[in-house]
Amino acid sequence: MVSVLIAPDKFKGSLSADEVARALERGLLEAAPRTRVDRLALADGGEGSVAAACAGRFSPEKLTVTGPTGRPVTAEVAVHGRTVLIEAAAVCGLGILQGGHKAPLTATSRGIGQAVRYALAGGADTIVLALGGVATTDGGAGMLQSLGALLTREDGSPIGPGGGGLADLRMADLAEARAALTGVDLVLATDVDNPLLGPTGTAAVYGPQKGATESEVRELDDALAGFVRRLEAGGVTEAARCADAPGAGAAGGLGYAGMLLGGRVCSGADYFLALLGADDLLAASDFVVTGEGSLDEQSLSGKLPVALARRARRLGVAVHAVAGRCTLPEDRTAAHFRSVQALTDLTDQDCARDSALSAHLLAQCGRTLADRWIERGGTETSR
Repeated sequence: MVSVLIAPDKFKGSLSADEVARALERGLLEAAPRTRVDRLALADGGEGSVAAACAGRFSPEKLTVTGPTGRPVTAEVAVHGRTVLIEAAAVCGLGILQGGHKAPLTATSRGIGQAVRYALAGGADTIVLALGGVATTDGGAGMLQSLGALLTREDGSPIGPGGGGLADLRMADLAEARAALTGVDLVLATDVDNPLLGPTGTAAVYGPQKGATESEVRELDDALAGFVRRLEAGGVTEAARCADAPGAGAAGGLGYAGMLLGGRVCSGADYFLALLGADDLLAASDFVVTGEGSLDEQSLSGKLPVALARRARRLGVAVHAVAGRCTLPEDRTAAHFRSVQALTDLTDQDCARDSALSAHLLAQCGRTLADRWIERGGTETSR
């Protein structure tokens, strides 16, 4: 019996990772009903990180925190023993903006700090921040304020919310926020390697998708640069070094704030693959099906499908990819995947936000995989 592991990331805006896996499984089993299938819903630090953790040993807990626009939101964190995983997208994500109205200058990460305080109150000694999919570009200032940092204007009053509020910053004191994390292992799970500032920084690269105009991107980048200068003036000697570090620009600069609190950056993809025991499942599989919404240049820098393919290659297991769209030529994908199917090659319709159509096409991809790689003799499933 052929054993297949289906382990995709979400198709953003369309289907969760579990929904993607189930659609692929449905099609595959229709064409090859005797196949053994294991499903593994994955995440790399963005949306779906809590769900992915809870597919393993973690359990969900709900709490109410400040959302990106200042209104309360109910979010879930994942808890296992004294480890708490906080999904930034669930607290201050683009997907929870009221009415979809973006707030590039004022969206705040304050709720992240409140979730960290919740974890600390419960006795957590390891806190994982899953960084991605946020509406904020505040350099983590809101989180720092929630943890007790003093970020004040000329008159001594606290600065306003968001990256726009940083323009008024005149004094910064992180002592209380840093003390709150003493003895805690703060893990910053992300696959973004952008620095905080400049043309490849968080405002320039991610600001537009959060609603920032060209002039607002410049305003945000200037405000973040001022943030770094004020921190240095306040005695945070590593402020500039951390701003230049890969991952500082993750989640609107939450990566930067996490580094200032002593956090360590790790690959979100590798973190979740290890957490969910992917290597054991890979070793027991004849081949693997993975995928994500867009297979592109960013994917090759270590996003989930490629990270999974690298692990599989070490075990001699072939990997097939399915994507909403693929912008990479075959010679770029061949190093990682035995085959690639893109939904955009199967329809003229826009399926990016049509979950029913995406699920239908994914089932079609599952049938194609079964027909080409299992039912025709199964020779391609050999390691």
